Amino acid sequence: MTDNSALDSLVGEWLTVPEVADRLGIDAGKVRRLVHEGRLAVVRRGRSSVVSVPADFLVPEHLENPANSTLNKPEPEPDEYGVPAPRWAVLASLYGTFTLLRDAGFADDEAIEWLFTPDTTLGETPISAMRTGRKTAVRRIAMTLL
Repeated sequence: MTDNSALDSLVGEWLTVPEVADRLGIDAGKVRRLVHEGRLAVVRRGRSSVVSVPADFLVPEHLENPANSTLNKPEPEPDEYGVPAPRWAVLASLYGTFTLLRDAGFADDEAIEWLFTPDTTLGETPISAMRTGRKTAVRRIAMTLL
């Protein structure tokens, strides 16, 4: 198990299950189902052991799969101030990457640590690379962990 303070220094922003539900526009039960299905990884943090998800696992919906330009959807209509409110989604490439990491014996906290630790081969963190559509490069590295 990874030290939560080490994870906090790597991850930065965390969301609770209700915050993830609110951002995705679904109920908390559906967020727990995403965790159960392996589409999200979580850790318990703080004195009260609150289940938390790295905020970087969620992206504006039109960037859900950044490598596939056909999924780029137009931004929603702007609000009364002219600012479009993004719809959010779970980064699509996380699911397969979590599967690889779990097959390599990684627990959720270890998978999160790996995703947020800079990698010299990528020149950035695996999560940053995935958010810009470089899932194949990330998974190639993850496969070496098997």
